[in-house]
Amino acid sequence: MDSSSTRRQATRAKLYEAAVTLIAEQGFSATTVDEIAERAGVAKGTVYYNFKSKTELFEELLRHGVGLLTASLREAAEETERQGGNRVDALDAMIRAGLVFIDRYPAFTQLYVAELWRTNRAWNSTLLVVRQQAVAVVEGVLRQGVEEGELSEEIDIPLTAAALVGMVLVAALDWQAFQRERSLDDVHSALSRLLHGRVSGR
Repeated sequence: MDSSSTRRQATRAKLYEAAVTLIAEQGFSATTVDEIAERAGVAKGTVYYNFKSKTELFEELLRHGVGLLTASLREAAEETERQGGNRVDALDAMIRAGLVFIDRYPAFTQLYVAELWRTNRAWNSTLLVVRQQAVAVVEGVLRQGVEEGELSEEIDIPLTAAALVGMVLVAALDWQAFQRERSLDDVHSALSRLLHGRVSGR
């Protein structure tokens, strides 16, 4: 990668970080391009050089953030397989990877979850696409587990995958907002018990 591409990626990363923080704090409509540029420490023209509009910046921010999450989930599953783990182990590792991501990018996660419930945004179609990318990684592991006889054939794969992703997102946001005294290991342990069906005490 040449130096100009590296510089552009670094500039975009600063703009993403500035935008996600401001929008999480005050909302999309209230956030201006001037504020994003100021927070990122760049000229206003730099924003428009990289993105045609604030809406395009936000769409690319969603793609970028969910892309990072998807990559971390995929890597967790692949690393588990390399170590000889089974599909449930892979799902457990993905739960942890999701928590690590959310702990690292809490503002993005808060913004992403909030936008999932809005249907009148210009970027709604983009949001649906990137959401499916993350869920599809979990679906793949579930499908392999069913095909190999490790998981029940009665599993509704799309719904179960969405439920697992949703569980991690909501539990992690609750942890970030209301239970900061808990460690990441603590939260992972609680969600791992749910995954392994060890809640009933039977």
